[in-house]
Amino acid sequence: MSEITKVFRNEKVFIGFLTAGDPSKEKTVEYILAMEKAGADIIEIGIPFSDPIAEGSVIQDANTRALSNGVNTDEIFDLVKELRKESKIPLSFLTYLNPVFFYGYEKFFKRCYEVGINGIIIPDLPYEEKGEISDFAKRYDVDMISLIAPTSKERIKMIARDATGFIYLVSSMGVTGVRSQIKTDLKEIINEIKKVTDIPVAVGFGINTPEQSKEIAKIADGVIVGSAIVKIIEKHGYNSKKYIEEYVREMKNAIKI
Repeated sequence: MSEITKVFRNEKVFIGFLTAGDPSKEKTVEYILAMEKAGADIIEIGIPFSDPIAEGSVIQDANTRALSNGVNTDEIFDLVKELRKESKIPLSFLTYLNPVFFYGYEKFFKRCYEVGINGIIIPDLPYEEKGEISDFAKRYDVDMISLIAPTSKERIKMIARDATGFIYLVSSMGVTGVRSQIKTDLKEIINEIKKVTDIPVAVGFGINTPEQSKEIAKIADGVIVGSAIVKIIEKHGYNSKKYIEEYVREMKNAIKI
């Protein structure tokens, strides 16, 4: 059982996201530690990319801010290495295929192993093409976390069968961002997933209130929040720590069912 999967054994899991280098590398470390202190169980670290096709405007803007700071992939690996001096919780990268390809698949996953990255999410990697990098991920003990969108039942089962770490269930079609309502029949999709795998299912895209988190935690194993945290950083910049702690603590408490 992977380090990521283990987290789901005893309670509902809160997964927080931020973009590396926004507003700075040093603050990224500080804010991840703040999320961990407040009760986050897993942290997703976004590697800034110039064309993040799955992201809404909030995270796109965070990518722009980070890239304008000159953040690169090697610096993000160094950031994680520094973070691991204090942090023990599972960490996952969220990135796009292009940065991994240009870094070199084996070199990238070897560095993940060396610094302590446990998983990776690549939104623009089609299921049919994941084989080109899955061997490297497996060799270096990095979970390739599968995304499942509201789509056909047969495709859901196909993706779920060989998932590792956890399954990232996309709550709604479209890009990331805060949503006032989530209308997808998530329970039905989760039931289909559970027919073929015991891998935990966490729901993301649009979740931003304790009430939404509480409802989703009744049917899913975890809740993923990204844009709402990035909006806090956008608003408060270098002074975001206490606001992030307060928000994550409130969201984590909401899913303690």
